[in-house]
Amino acid sequence: FAVVAGEVRLLAQRSADAAKEIKSLIGDSVSKVESGSTQVLAARETITQMVTEVRKVTDLVGEITVSSREQSEGVGQINAAVSQLDQATQQNAALVEQTAAAAESMRMQTARLAEAVAAFRVESGLAAAAHPPAPRPPPRPVTPARKALPTARSAPRAHAGAAPAPRPAASSPTPPSGGGEGAWETF
Repeated sequence: FAVVAGEVRLLAQRSADAAKEIKSLIGDSVSKVESGSTQVLAARETITQMVTEVRKVTDLVGEITVSSREQSEGVGQINAAVSQLDQATQQNAALVEQTAAAAESMRMQTARLAEAVAAFRVESGLAAAAHPPAPRPPPRPVTPARKALPTARSAPRAHAGAAPAPRPAASSPTPPSGGGEGAWETF
């Protein structure tokens, strides 16, 4: 009987130890479940914040897209303005060439007109042939500002359209040798 009682006592002791161990394992499991639950709540909150931040990033990307489109349109407008400025510069250069050609043509016409008028002047009863006209300087060549200018062709028209200068009379009038009453007077 004593042996059976000892065995029962030993079994009871083992059962008590096993119960204590099970109790500690259950407590450990409960604490781990609570910790896991807390971590799940934290993860849920973090995911919610991430979703909010992703929405903000999506909005920012949309704004960047709109800004990039507007900037692209602005660059296009700037390119158009620069192109217009280039055209205006080319037109101004062509106008400068035309003005220079017209000025040269007018200078040449003025010189021819001065020669023609000099043929009709009589100074103190002397014929104008006594004073030959001053020699004309050679015309200056007009250099084009750019080769691609379409209006540069109009510069020679200024020379072509110039009226030819009248030629001086073949014989200059001379005062009559008879006296002072029939002498030429200046015009």
